[in-house]
Amino acid sequence: MQSRSWSSPVLLALLIFLGLPLPLVAQDTPIGTPGTQVATEETPAAAETTDALRKAAQNPVASLISVPVQNNSNFGISPGDRTQDVLNIQPVIPARVSENWNLITRFITPIIYQPGVTQPVYQGAYGLGDMNPSFFLSPAKPGKVIWGAGPAVVLPTATNKLLGQGKWSIGPSLVVLAQPGKWTLGGLVNNVWSFAGQSSRPDVDQMLFQYFINYNLNKGWYITWQPTLTANWEADNGGRWVVPFGGGVGRIMKLGFQPVNLTAQFYGNAVHPSGGSSWSLRFQIAFLFPKLTKAQEKMLLEQKLKQMQQEQPQKK
Repeated sequence: MQSRSWSSPVLLALLIFLGLPLPLVAQDTPIGTPGTQVATEETPAAAETTDALRKAAQNPVASLISVPVQNNSNFGISPGDRTQDVLNIQPVIPARVSENWNLITRFITPIIYQPGVTQPVYQGAYGLGDMNPSFFLSPAKPGKVIWGAGPAVVLPTATNKLLGQGKWSIGPSLVVLAQPGKWTLGGLVNNVWSFAGQSSRPDVDQMLFQYFINYNLNKGWYITWQPTLTANWEADNGGRWVVPFGGGVGRIMKLGFQPVNLTAQFYGNAVHPSGGSSWSLRFQIAFLFPKLTKAQEKMLLEQKLKQMQQEQPQKK
């Protein structure tokens, strides 16, 4: 089996991001429905609604349904300088549980190609990894500081022992952020401990910390830094930490009538276990589903019908 350095999701995200021809059409023009436009220099109202959507997309506990599809290619794995590929499908679904509180559910489903560490060199495993649902209870009317807290769970769903830990794990998770002006500044942290699972597998005690810094530009563009630091407390000092540095760019735009959030990022791992990945590329497309009023839904349907009629070839 050859190293899977570029999967089809990576190529799709890269093609979309670079604006190459695809069956879907990327739009920069407003379609007339407040809350669904994409900004241009000539449409300040559209710019305002795009900015609101962009800030909501950058807020992990916003009242916005989104379906991010994120591909991580981790290069330079020993032996053989091979590549691990992790495709995360991670829908985020908010729900109002009371007048004052929202419950945000994020369910990460990883699909992994993991290079093997024994001969033959290029033999590895491909399949489903351990699923990771998280639940955040967050104020329905947040102030300047936005936060959410709840449990993070790891389920032993891996289809191959190389792709998961074989343990049930649980622990606390917390996210805190602020969005002053054009900035989004915050962090997400969790730590999980194993409490059941295969007795022959090592215990789990691991931390994840992701800080995120976004600076919003014009026309839906933004600069982003979203490194994910991890610590395996069960490992010795030589293999405990993964500490990446880097960042990338993103954009809120439309594919047809579908709002999406595209990002491309590069990270170098300044600290990593021996034989682990030294650098990685991350591409993501997140499908956004802003909540619309009945009037906005009606206007959107009318716009879709109008566009379909304009695209039909005129009879001679």
